[in-house]
Amino acid sequence: MNQRTENKPLSAESASAGRRRLLYAGVAAAAALGGAWLAWRRLALDGTSPDLEQMLWAQEFDTPQGGARLALRSFAGRPLLLNFWATWCPPCVAELPLLNSFYRAHREAGWQVVGLAIDQPASVQRFLQRQPLDFPIGLAAQGGTELARALGNLGGGLPFTVLFDAAGKVRHRKIGAASEAELQQWAALPVR
Repeated sequence: MNQRTENKPLSAESASAGRRRLLYAGVAAAAALGGAWLAWRRLALDGTSPDLEQMLWAQEFDTPQGGARLALRSFAGRPLLLNFWATWCPPCVAELPLLNSFYRAHREAGWQVVGLAIDQPASVQRFLQRQPLDFPIGLAAQGGTELARALGNLGGGLPFTVLFDAAGKVRHRKIGAASEAELQQWAALPVR
């Protein structure tokens, strides 16, 4: 049996539903592009003001060892990788050995690494006993969350890394764990 299918014209309802789907898809695409543009803009390198930079370099933090405070102004004048992390954050814990290797490999070239723990002091102390790090750690607690937000981490995600050049200007921001390849790219940036 040979059946023929006829091409029937689209009904008005069907055409209207198709236009609605196209309209919804267009609105969704515009929203996605707008969101991507806003995210890029928030993390744009020109987003730090002189007031923010001055406030940043005036920050001081307790250290897990106690005693002398960790003053960020002591790191001014050389490239700095500033990492916000916590012991309860699995990507942070996984990233720390990479940051430590980066510090060991590049400190002779003038690179500095500072970790700001957004955590309880006792938790950080226990963690560092199990996994010592060569670079300085500051206990930032909730003040660290506010500092990270001021530096562009509006969602508060961890880990969060900010790369400063020798003049103290933000060169790069990264929400989420950095890879070894990214660290090598950063090391090659002209930050003097």
